[in-house]
Amino acid sequence: MHNPWKTLSSKPIYRNPWFSVREDQVTRPDGRPGIYGVVETRIATGAVAVTGDGEVYLVGQYRYPLDCYSWEVPEGGAEEGEDPLTAIQRELREEAGIVARTWTPLGGAIHLSNCISSETGYVFLAEDLTETDADPDETELLCVRKVPFAQALAMVDANEITDAVSIIALLRADRYLRSRS
Repeated sequence: MHNPWKTLSSKPIYRNPWFSVREDQVTRPDGRPGIYGVVETRIATGAVAVTGDGEVYLVGQYRYPLDCYSWEVPEGGAEEGEDPLTAIQRELREEAGIVARTWTPLGGAIHLSNCISSETGYVFLAEDLTETDADPDETELLCVRKVPFAQALAMVDANEITDAVSIIALLRADRYLRSRS
């Protein structure tokens, strides 16, 4: 399907190390003039780190924009030009103190809020795990815990895990692991 929007101009509105906002002057699909605000971000990554005993590592942290505590799979953003797998390998080690020998992509790109954002994410299954020292960013006060995989899925169903990357990653990992057995 062709793009029914026509971009007339684009101007940057705001930028920080994690995202930027631009405002486009557009011709809308109905032919009338309008504006469209777009949030541009780094590539998002997430990992379902599964132990040999079928436990999953979760990371808990306070999420400022939502004013709530959130349990999630280890995740983070890729630096400019960084491969998503390299980024999540770094994030898993930094956030959870985990190094994985086996990595499996869980599908292709996911679009996390495509009505206002260009944010694209990639999720992976991490296996053959070794624990090491965590080294979180100075802005992160994290709690790491292991739960049985079935409990993590139940947390999704009970709305105790609400983060989109985590939900997609856990459900895709569950489907993948079931197909393997």
